Amino acid sequence: MRQALQSAWLRRGPLARALFPVSLLYGSAVRVRGSLYRAGMLEVERAPVPVVVVGNVVAGGAGKTPVVMAIAERLAAEGLKVGVVSRGHGRHGGDCLPVAPGSDPAKVGDEPLLVATRCRVPVFVAARRPQAVQALLQAHPGTQVILSDDGLQHRAMARDVEICVFDRRGVGNGWLLPAGPLREPWPRAVDLVLRDAQTPGIEGFVVRRRLAGYAWRADGERLELRALAAAGDCAALAGIAQPQAFFDQLRAAGIRLRETWALPDHHEFGAPEPWSATAGPLLCTEKDAVKLWRHRPDAWAVPLELEIDAGFWPALHSLLRPKLSSPDGPQTA
Repeated sequence: MRQALQSAWLRRGPLARALFPVSLLYGSAVRVRGSLYRAGMLEVERAPVPVVVVGNVVAGGAGKTPVVMAIAERLAAEGLKVGVVSRGHGRHGGDCLPVAPGSDPAKVGDEPLLVATRCRVPVFVAARRPQAVQALLQAHPGTQVILSDDGLQHRAMARDVEICVFDRRGVGNGWLLPAGPLREPWPRAVDLVLRDAQTPGIEGFVVRRRLAGYAWRADGERLELRALAAAGDCAALAGIAQPQAFFDQLRAAGIRLRETWALPDHHEFGAPEPWSATAGPLLCTEKDAVKLWRHRPDAWAVPLELEIDAGFWPALHSLLRPKLSSPDGPQTA
């Protein structure tokens, strides 16, 4: 059913048209909710430091988490103290929890765990993002900027900068859920837009995604992709929004794939599964690796690297600079 809907969302065909009346009801609910927040009838919680939301307006993954990691790494390299909050999609429970390398992905979610592992910045998850923001600032009072992985529609959390991310699907057929992929009408006001070079009808800064030239294992060992290509046939799996894109990138890098497994986004790995005893190198995304390594520590994770249009960074800084606290972090009485 999920695949049928995603296919229907690309055009205004029979299934989408049949669901269109339901999308009108959904749209009415979105408008009423928005008006309640604008009227102050629903509470909005503001943090003492700037909050940057990296989200999207379409259902399903659009590459938000890699963008969050790229921004976190860039700001940290520039000397800012960065924290990340997330709902932790797919995790069990909604408790407010810190995330660290080695956390249980079932409790904190795979994407927050990936951010904590790769970026080494404070990460907190909670069903209500303002609660995660508060907990993060209590634990790390020197934090100067908070990035929210997703949450464009989470209006209870005040934000200072909104970044909307699109992949090559764009807005699909342009209709709201469930007749189309839109969580809310587009266009709508945001501060910055990031898009794939092939995104139709969307203006914004271009993001180019490519695989890194290496893979790494749970023990930290790294291996160049060209060495894997020379080693012979490999197997690969991907539990992301678009698994085929990962397989295509591996093949473009010269990797010969003997078997592939396209899994649902946020797949929960267990044992045994079809790939549990597969011979030879097993490749996966970093998002899968933080869960898969508990069962296959020998699996090779291939990182995704982002190249964002150079103009994006000064545009982001121009929005952040007036809102930043002192170099020592937020000031408290």
